[in-house]
Amino acid sequence: MTAVDPKLLDILVCPLTKVPLRYDAARQELISDQAKLAYPIRDGIPVMLIDEARKIED
Repeated sequence: MTAVDPKLLDILVCPLTKVPLRYDAARQELISDQAKLAYPIRDGIPVMLIDEARKIED
């Protein structure tokens, strides 16, 4: 599991809602609670594409 640079996490926002993201280290995802999307992190690189995001169910 590759760590994500904390400085990068501070500046990333959801491409859909433009709100800050929550880091889920266990699943290696960046979570947009407002958009209900989870963006994957692959090899330490966040994939910030809406089409690649996983929909989060309530």
